Amino acid sequence: MPFIKAKTKYVRISPRKARLAAHLIRRLGVEEALLQLKASPLKGARLLKKTLDSAIANASINLDLKKEVLKVAEVRVDEGPTMKRAKPKNRGGRVPIMKRMSHFTITLLAE
Repeated sequence: MPFIKAKTKYVRISPRKARLAAHLIRRLGVEEALLQLKASPLKGARLLKKTLDSAIANASINLDLKKEVLKVAEVRVDEGPTMKRAKPKNRGGRVPIMKRMSHFTITLLAE
């Protein structure tokens, strides 16, 4: 049973928001996971769908596996670097703004 991986790094969405979409597809078949991500209004779902499509392409090209026999084994959303910005406030003060990034890893399993 081979494992197929796909990674996407430095995605401009906070990991907390992306994990909401990742919970939708854990332990599902690939076709059902694609339907879940396509129907979801979350930005993280749109970005995770790209990574899932990449993993499916890796499986079909490298190992000649069909989409029907694949299952989502693992979905990881890790924290990437944070861009630090500032917003000016009254009386010469400032407020930090943290622009967070994520790293996605999707592992598929051939049944």
